[in-house]
Amino acid sequence: MSKRSRHVMLAKLAFVGVAGAQTPPLLFVSNEGSHDVSVVNGATNAVVATIAVGGRARGIQASPDRQHVYVAVSDDRPQTASSVDAIAVIDIASRKVVATYRIGSDPEQFAITPDGSRLYASNEDGGTATAIDAKTGKQIATFVVGIEPEGVAVSPDGRSVYVTSETSNSVSVIDARTNTVVANVLVDLRPRAAVVSPDGKRIFVTAEVGGTLSVIDAASHDVVQTLRLERGEGKPVGVAVSKDGRRLYVANGRAGTLSVIDAGKCAVVATIPVGKRPWGVTVSRDGRFAYTANGLSNDVSVVDLSANQVVATIKVGQRPWGIAVGY
Repeated sequence: MSKRSRHVMLAKLAFVGVAGAQTPPLLFVSNEGSHDVSVVNGATNAVVATIAVGGRARGIQASPDRQHVYVAVSDDRPQTASSVDAIAVIDIASRKVVATYRIGSDPEQFAITPDGSRLYASNEDGGTATAIDAKTGKQIATFVVGIEPEGVAVSPDGRSVYVTSETSNSVSVIDARTNTVVANVLVDLRPRAAVVSPDGKRIFVTAEVGGTLSVIDAASHDVVQTLRLERGEGKPVGVAVSKDGRRLYVANGRAGTLSVIDAGKCAVVATIPVGKRPWGVTVSRDGRFAYTANGLSNDVSVVDLSANQVVATIKVGQRPWGIAVGY
C-alpha cells in the first residue's frame, strides 16, 4: 500500500469514528401517565427530548431499520373505544410523530415482523389481535384470540405470532402466512408478555398472578417448563432475551427486581434490585446493558450486565411503561 493510500484509509477510518461518536444510542420510554415518550441519550443517560403522543403510551418498539419507533396509545377509560386508540409512528431522526395508525380498540402491546413489513397488535378490550401494514397502516387481518389479549411476539422467521391473553390464561398462535389462529396454549395465571428465542424454538411467557415464566415449545405448542420467580410473589411483566439466546431478563413489578435467567437451564442466576414497579425491559444492541421502565418511581434503571448491578437511574415521565432501543 502506498503512503498516499494509507493516508486516505486513515482519514476514512477517522471519519467513521467521528460519525459513530456523533450517533449515540437512543432509548425511547413510553410514559403511561404523562402521555408522552422520553428520548434518552444512551451514552450520557440523559433525557434529550419528550414527545407528546396524546394518550396512554404503553407498548413501544423500534422498526428493524431503526428509522421509526411505534407506540401503542389509548385513552384513560377502560372498556371504551375512542379515536385515541392507535399506534403512533415516531420518526427517530426528527423525533416527531409522523403518522397515526388506527388499529382497533385499546391496543396495549404489539410486535413487528423481522422484515419490518407488518405490525401485529393486541386489542385488549375487543378480544382480538390486528395485523396492519407497517408502512401504510392499512389493516390486513383481525384475529379472534383469548380474553383480554396483551403481549405479542413474532418468531425470527416472521412465520408465527404469539398473543398472550391475561383473563383466559392462554397464548394464541397465529400463522402469519395464512392469517389464521392455529393453536391456543394454556399457561399460568395472567400472562403478560412474551418473547421468542433467537433460534425460534422456544417462547417465553411471563405470568403476573402466577409469578412464573412459562417455556413453550414452538413445534409442539406444549409448555415444557415453568420457572417460579421471586417465590411466586414478584408479579413479573416484561421479558427480554439476549441476542445469543443464552440469557433472559424478567422485570418483577411487585418485587422491584430484574431476574437474570439462564435460558438453557431455565434457572435464575442473578436477581438485581431496580426501581419501583418495573414493567418494561429491554437490552442494548451490544448486550452490555439492560434497561427497566419503573412505573412507580418514574425512572429507568440502567443495569450493567457484566457486573449485574444498577449503574445509573434516569428520571423520565409519569408511570413509564415500556422501553425500546432506537439505534
